[in-house]
Amino acid sequence: MAEWEVIAKRKQQERDSKIPAAWLLPTSPADNHNVLQVPGKAGILTPAEIDITENYDATGLRDAIAAGKLKSLDVAKAFSKRAAIAQQLTNCLTEIFFDEALKRAEELDAYYAKHGQTVGPLHGVPVSIKDCFRVKGADSTTGIASLAFKPAVTESALVQILRKAGAVLHCKTNVPMTMMALDSHNNVWGRTMNPINRKVTAGGSSGGEGALVAMRGSAMGVGTDVGGSIRIPAMCNGLYGIKPSHQRIPFANLQGSTAPGGSRVAVAASAGPLTTTLRDCELFFDAISSQKPWEVDPEVIPATWPYQQPALSKRDAIIGIVKRDGLIEPLPPIARLIDEVASRLRSQGITVVEMDITPLFSKCQSLANKLFGIDGNNYAFDLLESKGEPLSPWLATRLKRGKVRGLPEVTDLHARRMALEAEFLKYWNDTTTGRQIDAFICPMAPHPVPLIDRFNGVSYTSSFVLLDAPAGNIPVRAFGQHDLEGEVPKTKALSSWDERNRELWTNVDRSVYLGTPLCIQVVAPRLQERRLTEAMKVIDDALKASGSDTKSKL
Repeated sequence: MAEWEVIAKRKQQERDSKIPAAWLLPTSPADNHNVLQVPGKAGILTPAEIDITENYDATGLRDAIAAGKLKSLDVAKAFSKRAAIAQQLTNCLTEIFFDEALKRAEELDAYYAKHGQTVGPLHGVPVSIKDCFRVKGADSTTGIASLAFKPAVTESALVQILRKAGAVLHCKTNVPMTMMALDSHNNVWGRTMNPINRKVTAGGSSGGEGALVAMRGSAMGVGTDVGGSIRIPAMCNGLYGIKPSHQRIPFANLQGSTAPGGSRVAVAASAGPLTTTLRDCELFFDAISSQKPWEVDPEVIPATWPYQQPALSKRDAIIGIVKRDGLIEPLPPIARLIDEVASRLRSQGITVVEMDITPLFSKCQSLANKLFGIDGNNYAFDLLESKGEPLSPWLATRLKRGKVRGLPEVTDLHARRMALEAEFLKYWNDTTTGRQIDAFICPMAPHPVPLIDRFNGVSYTSSFVLLDAPAGNIPVRAFGQHDLEGEVPKTKALSSWDERNRELWTNVDRSVYLGTPLCIQVVAPRLQERRLTEAMKVIDDALKASGSDTKSKL
């Protein structure tokens, strides 16, 4: 047995030992393609725990605890049990803190009983975090064997802020090897499965968060995004997810896929929420900003929510529609979805304008790819090779060790990036009305939620990391029978990525997509997260009000 295999076995045994025997499922659900209903029927959760985990979002839990209607301890136990069940069904967890969570919940209840008030805006709310966040006394392996059994001695800045806000941290979640893949598989923890359909991907790199929150094993998940790693799992698991601009949420002291400081010269990632409701995303931003995160992370811009953006009404909103990026043509169901959303918004009296930003998109993707690999992936390969680890399947044909880019080339890349950021500003003025576009809608991906290891290009998500624009995912509806219709054009593919994208429609049993989420992406200008959430709220409310002609609900 190779050294990395020995380490993986030990880590998995360590994790599994922290799940109480009473919380173990009696049988394996391996033949069940949708496991969302299993926790409520397994007989492990009490009726009260089912109610707590299924009928409250994070905001509802916060309010009920603050009003004395729920105890933090009862909430922490309910979500810890459900997270344990989710782990057995989807393999979504890495480090487990159930005992610590229950102890913290008891302390919060004692504080509330003594003072009659909460300690902060997330008092008693169970929050899960992606494995890359450092928690004192726990590993942050990010699925790499050489990082195992090296517990953190200091905590990530965001972890400190979450604790200060009163959150109860109960677990960490799985990621792909190096966090540079779109399917959450690694040699230490294995593969995370999608609870909606175990044949399709849970996404990456915050795939464990996506699966856990979809299973209602966490009231609020926290992921990171450098190419789509919050938004793609949100899409795959039918959740709301927001990638803010880099300087909004603390990102200091995380375990990354590059050497410390590497993000300063590459593309900076950001942290953000994955939730079951849009208002929980707002709760996340409000709660974090209220704790003055700039006091623990110098990169965070001092600003309290709502970042000076007034509420947006349906009557006043101008929403852009971006149908394609010019690199990968959306498959028929995605193209129809964008048209459907535009029509439903118009039916609700919202001004919708079509936008063509393909000239910008076509420049972003190649530049982003160069900046992603600025260190030649040497840091990641050094970690992997020290224990003889092979690359995971998705990375095996995509990730290579390369040369470190020199200063002149790095300088040139960032000069090109700055030019694109300036160019991006020009797209926000609507020439027809003379007014400013509040946000625009575009595909999250050019294809539906694909089979495991078949997620294709990220040009629709990585471009907005390069431009540092906040972007979020909105689940619209489930993929229905009528979405199976349509064929790709017989014209020449736009690129090799476009050619592979077509295969997700022509070289697959399309019925695998039935029931999976169909989602849209919403984008706003840099550092305007409140503008984004206001636009997302208008869009989400309008979609719910207009209904769906397919009757395919998530």
